[in-house]
Amino acid sequence: MTEEHARRISVPFHNEEALIRKTELIISNVLRGGVLLSVAVILAGISYFHFLKPAGVNLSYPDTLGGLFHGLVKGDPLSIVMSGLIILLATPVIRVAVSIVAFALEKDDTYVVITGIVLLILLFSIFGVGAWLGHPGPTAVHDNTLGFFAIVLLSSMFAGLVGALVGLGGGVFIVPLLTLGFHVPFMLAVGASIVSVIATSSGAAAAYVKDRMTNLRIGMFLEIATTTGAIFGAVLTAYLNAQVLFVVFGIVLMISVLPLIMRLGEELPAGVKNHRWAERLRLPSTYPDRRTHADIPYNVARIEAGFSMMCVAGLISGLLGIGSGTFKVLAMDTFMRLPMKVSTTTSNFMIGVTAAASAGIFFQRGDIDPVIAAPVALGVLAGATIGAKLLARMSNTHIRMVFVPVIVLVALNMLARGFGWF
Repeated sequence: MTEEHARRISVPFHNEEALIRKTELIISNVLRGGVLLSVAVILAGISYFHFLKPAGVNLSYPDTLGGLFHGLVKGDPLSIVMSGLIILLATPVIRVAVSIVAFALEKDDTYVVITGIVLLILLFSIFGVGAWLGHPGPTAVHDNTLGFFAIVLLSSMFAGLVGALVGLGGGVFIVPLLTLGFHVPFMLAVGASIVSVIATSSGAAAAYVKDRMTNLRIGMFLEIATTTGAIFGAVLTAYLNAQVLFVVFGIVLMISVLPLIMRLGEELPAGVKNHRWAERLRLPSTYPDRRTHADIPYNVARIEAGFSMMCVAGLISGLLGIGSGTFKVLAMDTFMRLPMKVSTTTSNFMIGVTAAASAGIFFQRGDIDPVIAAPVALGVLAGATIGAKLLARMSNTHIRMVFVPVIVLVALNMLARGFGWF
């Protein structure tokens, strides 16, 4: 091959790499912008509510967009806080919409269609199912003390840090904290947990996407399954016994941890062959390893099994409000055989969209109390930012060592709640 011929071949390759990198930066900036705007609005509302203490402050919060707008016009501080939370909840949806444009710039028609399907599912959930299941009318806040705000904020930082490291949404810590520590009603705790999932995803994914550790195409493709499952899960909360579900999923998780223990020392999956759809969907990729200062290539196996598991993960997210990151990581690590770093970062990327599919339903049912959800969101965002910086410097083996005990904790937590031990 002549030098001129090699140069001509390499030019399209480099152009494609540049377009992909541009897509990653666009998506990362959307996530970061949504997070920063949300934090600014939440802090403004909280400061107004707790420190300025306006006379005759309304201690109820809106659960419709019309009610929210009406509260903002009157300068209601809780409506300001809720608008910040709505910005946070909308960030994954906006990210999906922007991704369509980004993939169009790459001239990747397949992912324009895939991402368009995800966006339609999200909009149907928010404006269709959410409006159907909602109950318009203001709802009184649970607790409005500054001490409550501070303790929940600090506790949520831990949840966000662990969630960012192992691909969880932090709900496994948030729900017990609120229900046991502060006697928050279960559905309000689940609503705050949904917010924590989106906060973890948006905060950590902005860094992971920018650092090229997230596989955007795997995330977008699997989001079709998770968002569909999340809608069904949110609908079924009104009809199914949550305690039975906790027991079933707890047992499944305990069984699922066994193959992880067998591979505890595995740094990279060996002998992985691409699934027949992998190349067609452009799923195989590389990620930069800061420890070795090299790009690590990887293949993608058993796509059908991973897709099916994502349906279950979405169902669990909608039912229990825990983000179901454990099941997403298990699906990508065990079935699709992705490196652990890619599994956890792609899970973080996905859990926000999965949660957004049910967040609109929880909002319109009055299950997102701004006084509870605001400190959860702020704490989780801070913790997720710290966790994202730590993960980049950890090995796949170390991440797995953190993930295994966390998944056992999640399983025990589910079993305890299922059997009514707390």
